[in-house]
Amino acid sequence: MSEWKTLIKGIVPPLITPMNEDESINETELRNQVKRLLKAGVHGIFPLGTNGEGYILTESEKELVLSVVMDEVKGQVPIYAGTGCISTKETIRLSQTAQAIGVDILSIVAPSFAQASQEELAEHYETIAKAVKIPIVLYNIPARTGNVIAPATVEALSHIDNIAGAKDSSGNFDNMLQYIERTKDRDFAVLSGNDSLILWNLLAGGTGGIAGCANVFPENMVNVYECFIKGDLEKAKEYQDNIRSFRNCFRYGNPNTIVKMAVEMLGYPVGKCRKPFYRISEEGVHAIRKVLEENTAKNIC
Repeated sequence: MSEWKTLIKGIVPPLITPMNEDESINETELRNQVKRLLKAGVHGIFPLGTNGEGYILTESEKELVLSVVMDEVKGQVPIYAGTGCISTKETIRLSQTAQAIGVDILSIVAPSFAQASQEELAEHYETIAKAVKIPIVLYNIPARTGNVIAPATVEALSHIDNIAGAKDSSGNFDNMLQYIERTKDRDFAVLSGNDSLILWNLLAGGTGGIAGCANVFPENMVNVYECFIKGDLEKAKEYQDNIRSFRNCFRYGNPNTIVKMAVEMLGYPVGKCRKPFYRISEEGVHAIRKVLEENTAKNIC
C-alpha cells in the first residue's frame, strides 16, 4: 500500500449525527448533511468522530450511520470511519464491520479512561492494523481520552504498512510538528484536528484537517485548503482567520455541542447532542447566534 497522501488530505468534516427529539438517528437529515458538505467541495466525509458523537452511539447505530453515508457519498470522496473503542478487541470488531461496509479509511482514537503506556498503545494499534486491510489514521486527543500518542510512538507505528496517518487534536502545534518531522521520509499523512491550525499544518508539510467547523462553514474551510494549494497564502489566511469568532464560542461548552447547535441555528434540523452532553448556557446561545448572524452578513456561512 502506498501514496496515502493522495488520499488522506484536504478538509474532511467530522460529520455531525442528526437526531430526532427522542434521540433516534434522523436518517433523512443525515443524508441532507452529507449532500450539503459534498456540494461545498469537501475532500472527505468522516462519520462517527467526536462531532458525530461516536462515543455515545450504539454499535447498531454506528452501522446505520456508516451505511447511510456510504449510500449518499457513492465514491465521490473518501469516507473515514471513527472506529476507536476502549478495548483492542472491540476496536477490531467495529473496524472490520466498517471495512465490510466499504469505508476507505479508519480513524482510530486512542483508548480512553484507563491510562495506557506508550508500549501498550503501540501494541494496540499494531494488533488492529494486522486485523484490517484498509488505511488507519491514528487519532490523538488527550484532553478527551487521557492518553497521549507520543511523537516517537507515531514514528514507530508509521513503519506499519497500513498505518497511514495521524490526526492531532492536542492543540499543541509542536506535537503535530513532531509528527510531521518524524514521518517526513515516509508516505504518511498528518492532519490537524484543531481547526485553528489547519493552515499552519499545511505550511509545515501536513496534509489538511479534520475540521469540525466545516459542519458550520463548509465552503470557508474548503477554501483554506484550496487557496493554499493554489499558492494564494494571503487568501488562505483570510479564510483561516474567518473562524476565530466562532471558535471563541467554544468556551461556552463542549465544541461538538457548540457545532451542532450552530448547524441547527442555520436552519438544519439536526437536533441536540445526546444527553447528558447537550446543554449550553443562555449566554452561550446568544453568543453563537450573534456570531452566525455576523458571519452570514459577511457571506462566510
